[in-house]
Amino acid sequence: MTSTGSTDEAPLASHGAHEAVDTDDPTDDPTDGTEVTETADLAGPRPPAAPDETARSVRRTPSAPAAPTAGPAGAADLPSDRYDSRELSWLEFNARVLALAEDTSQPLLERAKFLSIFASNLDEFYMVRVAGLKRRDEAGLAVRGADGLTPREQLVRIAARTQELSHKHARVFLDEVRPGLDEAGIHIIDWSQVTESARPRLSDWFARQVFPVLTPLAVDPAHPFPYISNQSLNLAVAVHDPEAGTEHFARVKVPNNVPRLVRVHPDPDDDGASDDRQAWFLPIEDLIAENLDQLFEGMNVVEHHVFRVTRNADLEVEEDRDEDLLQALERELARRRFGPPVRLEITDTMSEHMLELLLRELDVDPHDVVQVPGLLDLSALMELMGLNRPELKDPVFVPSTHPAFSEGETPKSVFATLREGDVLVHHPYDSFSTSVHRFIEQAAADPKVLAIKQTLYRTSGDSPIVESLIDAAEAGKQVVAVVEIKARFDERANIGWARALERAGVHVVYGLVGLKTHCKAVLVVRQEGSAIKRYCHLGTGNYNPKTARLYEDIGLFTADETIAADLTDLFNVLTGYARRTSYRKLLVAPYGLRRGILERIDGERERAERGETAGIRIKVNGLVDEQIIDALYRASAAGVPIDLVVRGLCSLRAGVPGLSENIRVRSILGRFLEHSRIFHFVGAEERWIGSADMMHRNLDRRVEALVPVTDPRLTAQLDEIMDSAVAPSTRCWMLQPDGSWDPWPVAAGEDHEGLAVDDHQVQLLRQGGK
Repeated sequence: MTSTGSTDEAPLASHGAHEAVDTDDPTDDPTDGTEVTETADLAGPRPPAAPDETARSVRRTPSAPAAPTAGPAGAADLPSDRYDSRELSWLEFNARVLALAEDTSQPLLERAKFLSIFASNLDEFYMVRVAGLKRRDEAGLAVRGADGLTPREQLVRIAARTQELSHKHARVFLDEVRPGLDEAGIHIIDWSQVTESARPRLSDWFARQVFPVLTPLAVDPAHPFPYISNQSLNLAVAVHDPEAGTEHFARVKVPNNVPRLVRVHPDPDDDGASDDRQAWFLPIEDLIAENLDQLFEGMNVVEHHVFRVTRNADLEVEEDRDEDLLQALERELARRRFGPPVRLEITDTMSEHMLELLLRELDVDPHDVVQVPGLLDLSALMELMGLNRPELKDPVFVPSTHPAFSEGETPKSVFATLREGDVLVHHPYDSFSTSVHRFIEQAAADPKVLAIKQTLYRTSGDSPIVESLIDAAEAGKQVVAVVEIKARFDERANIGWARALERAGVHVVYGLVGLKTHCKAVLVVRQEGSAIKRYCHLGTGNYNPKTARLYEDIGLFTADETIAADLTDLFNVLTGYARRTSYRKLLVAPYGLRRGILERIDGERERAERGETAGIRIKVNGLVDEQIIDALYRASAAGVPIDLVVRGLCSLRAGVPGLSENIRVRSILGRFLEHSRIFHFVGAEERWIGSADMMHRNLDRRVEALVPVTDPRLTAQLDEIMDSAVAPSTRCWMLQPDGSWDPWPVAAGEDHEGLAVDDHQVQLLRQGGK
């Protein structure tokens, strides 16, 4: 699982390197579903126990599913409590990530990876979602969210659930994963466990590589409390002056330009070239703590504790000002690092007076303190994935070239292939480089290609896609890149790409004021004889070759003239002053996408009411839009069987008598981040794929596109994917009426009716993605 995102897809940090954000940004758009009312004082030096009002929302942390074995009613007629909190739903999603770290059927280093992903996910959640709630709480807005909660009520419940999950997260590491690593020869040690022979070399390395960059910052009348940067690891140090008899506070920032886990070579003859069968790592903060006397010479170190601050990292760019968007965004990026604190993480050994000092100086609410036993910031465990221990990781997987793009004895261009029919690719099972990248690469090199138009939301740091666009522009082709420079946490990278593209002669535009351009589309215009032919790619994932190996996504290649005409019109909207609000085949947000989905849900409801075949199957990353949810409730009441596969956020309540008996909601998390969006309306025999989740941000504040898939060969592919995802034997979590997620089939060791448990992703790996 990569947002397993913040999750559009959040930058690679939360599965596979990132589980999501994501996301799409799993935490994007803090305005969704929360607005609010009166405030109340929250006090006390320590994080309080969960108050009574949190009891309903504090749910058990789910365990992993069993390991694999070989005329509509109006909204007024629906109950007022029909929506779950999206914030608490997100925390339950991250709890499922944590359940994978607990899952003993996972390879050991993969379990460590999921612990890292959980930590990265929670960072993004606080930097954006919690920050947004705090902003509205402080503004005193007197409007409740769709779930009936005020921001203050949400914050209290979030604090209680976060403390519970963070404690469990630490215990899974300390009690399960760390002992397992020890048994496998991978040791994360403290200074007391460093051998006498290794200590001189570590001290020498510290003196040469670490000590020169450390800056102890005193706090006294001449030295104000220092600024604590976002997500930095710090030591809070109390020192005693033996001459004056006074005690002082100082802060030491742990440098981020040295490894967090320092490799220790216990053998004095070890030159550092030993293999990874036995590996020792010392957290850098332990090494610094052991050498604090060098930083505070002449003082006595009384106590020291590790702490970490998370700050508001949300950007507020005023796009309606008479100012270049690029410059405005760069200014806001410079301000991001100075956002107010939204969380203070401390070790559970920190003294009361040290905590009180930090609360006072950082101006942190006690509810925003998270106490952790053991190491802070377990995202550092991702460093262990670099060890050469293949037996402790998932088997190596090499994507295959889609049969339609196989070279064979007589290599054929992508254009010739598409003239024969549409092609549906399923990443990461189908190779991104031999399909999407080859399409753009061939277009850049083909002298018959006149123009290439492409959207770029996120891409990799060494993007071959961008390089191909630059090559095309330098070859004299008309190249347009719609670069979304507001893609959360990728803003700086996208600004850099935008400027590189402009220097090469690419026409770079930043989309529409007030909207993020999130659709995934490429349009290639080619001269073929006396005619112009257009070729398209529309997908569910970004044009990023690195995440394409970690994120599950679907893409459609087509030369369909109607879709090409729609895509041409869409690019004219993005680059010019066209104001098209409807299209021939595409469903495009923010104008017609929600309406199109609602019409199709209602169509299935009407079929059921007439006694005709009906059904709905949807796979998305998030489902929180109230209009979509209400339409699904009404369809369920009419008897429409509804299967939903929702990786992350879900505000719909499933299986509630009188409301949603016919709705089943599953969540699939695993090796790959399930990221594709698929819509199947059974009675209408329609299948769609695209970039949009069923969330306010996607339907109202983004440019999104869904494309119909009509070729029977390709619809059969989509049906196989959905059949596998919703099969009774597929390993997943099932949403319960009370909002909890239970593993399904039932946990190992219990009766699951003799069902052989299947893993959706493993099944697709065996089939080559087909």
